[in-house]
Amino acid sequence: TSFVSAEGLVTLPEAMMSQVGIENGSKIELVVRDGAIVIRKQLPISAYMGILKGYDLGDIEPPKEPDKEDIRKKYAELFWDAQNRKGYTLYDAQRLMRERNYFAAMMVNEGDADALVSGYSSNYGSVVKPMLNLIGLAPGSTRIATTNVMITQRGPMFLSDTAININPTANDLIKIAQMTSGVVKMFGLEPVMAMISYSNFGSSKDKTATKVREAVSYLHRRHPQLLVDGELQTDFALNSEMLKANFPFSRLANKKVNTLIFPNLESANITYKLLKELNKAESIGPIMMGLRKPVHILQLGASVDEIVNMTAVAVVDAQQKEKQ
Repeated sequence: TSFVSAEGLVTLPEAMMSQVGIENGSKIELVVRDGAIVIRKQLPISAYMGILKGYDLGDIEPPKEPDKEDIRKKYAELFWDAQNRKGYTLYDAQRLMRERNYFAAMMVNEGDADALVSGYSSNYGSVVKPMLNLIGLAPGSTRIATTNVMITQRGPMFLSDTAININPTANDLIKIAQMTSGVVKMFGLEPVMAMISYSNFGSSKDKTATKVREAVSYLHRRHPQLLVDGELQTDFALNSEMLKANFPFSRLANKKVNTLIFPNLESANITYKLLKELNKAESIGPIMMGLRKPVHILQLGASVDEIVNMTAVAVVDAQQKEKQ
């Protein structure tokens, strides 16, 4: 995993060492390149801890790494080969390879890192751009989106889209629901999805409710295996007894919803941050969906726990993508 923004990231060693118990006995290698900490399976965990804490490594000799200028030059040439008909010069490519997010994205592209975690000290949008530019969309994806996992009293809740699509169309909501379903399964759960609105099953004819209804209708017709329904108000989605009493025809009646697909960015983002602050619900995310490689972007100033959780997600994501 490549951690961009590593210089000045005082919580990073603490975040890593707090998880060392569950990793004991595994073999990993730590390499620092231009402020990016890259972890690969190779050295014993004791060596990794030694590097972080400044201990004497004794007889353990870290592997030799290529000169960083040689790596930059190689990445710049590869980037220019791919982008030279899109307005980039070789000088532009060389300049961009001095920016951490571009450099780290090239590490993932070239197999020098298995996953990437960034965003701790950067504006979210400024990190998304190089990832789209260099990493690109996964096969079959037409857009990216994010989901947050909220650890609540009723269990894990997946909320989408919390960071990318400001006002998604019905087609966008379809894609967001499908991608979120994949993430829920990655966590070992079966997705039970409610498409959220201020309206219940056609009670409003406004376009903001209609687009949700259209998305649900398409999913019912074309993807009947997905357990999804809407449009629904949040309280009905989360209260199965109330839902059954008022809308017994719903596919979610007698079901425990674990996934909420919101009609726009502001409602999803506000909701997950309210849960986080008012209920002290632990948040994992935003988990990036739709990119070709396992790339995940932290919120600005993420906590130790959030860094650790996102790293775990990045590792699982890398394992899943390797199987595909």
